[in-house]
Amino acid sequence: MAGGPWGSGPGDKGGHDDGPDDGPRQPWQLPPMGGKRRRGPQLDHPSALDHAIHWLRSRFGGGPGDEDHGTPIWAWALGAIVIIWVTLTSVHRIGPQERGILTRFGSYVGTMKPGISLSFPAPIDSVRKIDVEEIRTIDIGGTGDSERLMLTGDQNIVDLAYSVRWNIRDPELYQFALAEPDETIGEVAESAMRAVISGVTLDQAMGAQRGQIEQEVAAMMQSILDSYRAGIRVQGIAIKQADPPAKVVEAFKDVSAAQQEAQSSINRANAYAQQVTARAQGEAAAFDKVYAQYRLAPEVTRKRMYYDTMEAVLAKTDKVIVEAGGVTSYLPLPELKRRAAPTTGTGVMP
Repeated sequence: MAGGPWGSGPGDKGGHDDGPDDGPRQPWQLPPMGGKRRRGPQLDHPSALDHAIHWLRSRFGGGPGDEDHGTPIWAWALGAIVIIWVTLTSVHRIGPQERGILTRFGSYVGTMKPGISLSFPAPIDSVRKIDVEEIRTIDIGGTGDSERLMLTGDQNIVDLAYSVRWNIRDPELYQFALAEPDETIGEVAESAMRAVISGVTLDQAMGAQRGQIEQEVAAMMQSILDSYRAGIRVQGIAIKQADPPAKVVEAFKDVSAAQQEAQSSINRANAYAQQVTARAQGEAAAFDKVYAQYRLAPEVTRKRMYYDTMEAVLAKTDKVIVEAGGVTSYLPLPELKRRAAPTTGTGVMP
């Protein structure tokens, strides 16, 4: 007879028989198949979740019951990071206008030329790319209310605003010789400009010799920077503003206007002097021609000159010409005619 739900069936050997048993089994009794507890009919067909759990356990390192041990995923991730890091810090592409400054543990090793170059990965080697063909510009003065007042050679003051154009000639010197390149270039430019302006007048600084001043400042700057071993080439100086100080600009305008008026008067006087000189030279040339004719025929020329002179003198006077011989006294006929003019209507002569 079959036992109860907690009893033993026929052939029960105290609940420890590992052989086949067709009778009912207690819930705490170990299942067959090597002591593993039966979970149901799905044990022979694992689910997708079981597969995922098994794969994760094998990659991250499973327990002692796992049959295979794969490489942990963190090891793969670490290897990928190392490969990417080595590639990014060891392979360098230098452009045509660039140079690469290679340092090893902070010490200069060499300069990389355009193209693909290799180095040890960081932090062993470090490469800094520098554009050697870019024209850089530094503006000095002329920003807002700031003034760059400089003393000229004639003891005047001028407010200058100018710009400096430069590029890198030696990248290794530029990298290591100057701590602050932009500030150094600006100070050198101001020193050179003051030295050149001190040798010219105010009028020359304001327009007459701007081109010459720019060339002299550029040459002086290049000489100073070469002595510093700066690795910089000065491309040019451009003066953008040259005015008197703002506080005296009105007075300077009045002085400039007076100078322009004086120059205009001088120009008018010179023009009149040239006209008088030309007229005198023309008259002298005419006299020379008359004198040449006078030397050929003095008597004839003398009479002609006399007649010409008398014609010019008597041209505007009243004249009465009478033939000699029949006139015994002088009759002022023009004067009599003028006196008789008011009484001509009566027909009576006085």
